[in-house]
Amino acid sequence: MSQATPQHIAFVGKEVNVMLGFRGELMRELAAKGHKVYAFAIDYDTSSELKIREMGFIPVRFSLNGYSANPFSDLLTLWQLYRAFKKHRISMSFCYFAKPAIFGTLAAWAARVPQRIAKIEGLGRPFTEGKHGLTVKMRVIKKVQCWLFRLALPRSTALIVLNQDDKKDLKEQCKVDMPNTVVLGGIGVCLEQFKCSPVPVTPLTFVFVGRLLNEKGIRYFLDVAERVKAKHPEALFKVVGGATTAHGVSLPELKQYVKRGVIDYVGHVDNVVPYIESSSVFVLPSYYREGLPRSTQEALAIGRPVITTDGPGCKDTVEHGVNGYRVPRHDTNALENAVLNMVNHPDKLQSMGYASRAMAEQRFNVRDVNRRLLNVLNL
Repeated sequence: MSQATPQHIAFVGKEVNVMLGFRGELMRELAAKGHKVYAFAIDYDTSSELKIREMGFIPVRFSLNGYSANPFSDLLTLWQLYRAFKKHRISMSFCYFAKPAIFGTLAAWAARVPQRIAKIEGLGRPFTEGKHGLTVKMRVIKKVQCWLFRLALPRSTALIVLNQDDKKDLKEQCKVDMPNTVVLGGIGVCLEQFKCSPVPVTPLTFVFVGRLLNEKGIRYFLDVAERVKAKHPEALFKVVGGATTAHGVSLPELKQYVKRGVIDYVGHVDNVVPYIESSSVFVLPSYYREGLPRSTQEALAIGRPVITTDGPGCKDTVEHGVNGYRVPRHDTNALENAVLNMVNHPDKLQSMGYASRAMAEQRFNVRDVNRRLLNVLNL
């Protein structure tokens, strides 16, 4: 494919805001090079369509049914994408997250799209083991998803994963044989947007930012916050993210922690920067099958020490003892000890924060990441 020839490029994901937040820089760069960029998403409304058009992209709606195992729903998704790829004469598909990567790649292959990029940003809930392993339902879903990976991913022209564990598990657990696999690392952040600032230590504040899902470790964070507050009432704990009723912590539960003075609950915000800047330490006790958490990359860029787990993706964001601490998944005692270490040694936090920023500059600069992506895309 000639680098000089303008391409019709389809970005196929889920939510519009996630696409713009995580893929926007790359999409703008491609549009600036003269390529026609199509933004495929499932939640368009009049406002978001207008926003996409103002940015120079072309919005395309399609339907996708989350973790549903309904074959008719999946076939509808496949048909919609196939027709859209044909209609818009797509010459390159860039499909990210598990289901879009599966059905987008299959549709692109059927539509004879020349370049088909599949990007797996973490293996997700079917590969996420709780304290007692996978439920029977999730074991079945995992088998189905592995079968779909085997069907779809070899039909991509390149597969991108964010960490070595995902590459290993796709090959060993799902039996996906993909010679053209690129381990990208994080998707990167804009270092100008997430600027480094000194670590505030008075009061010492620990922040959790993300979806308030059990797998993200929110319950472990709350448990440890309660323990540490009993010993060090001056320490503050902040939760930033929307409450949920499925697979996570509900608003009434959070209000009980607020009432007892354990946490300050902020809720969902569009801009996390002020909340990370006003915190001392970023905490993500996740056991979810992450790709490489974007929220942690943002905290690194702002220059915050990080406490996270030894799980896939998470472990790639911390050099233990240098810019933070890694703890075993599901181990609240180890998590508490890491938090107490920060409380008892606030003098270490600034040097840890600088080490975090250095890691962000070396490994998670979105411009460097996009340069690598453009090489993979041959654009």
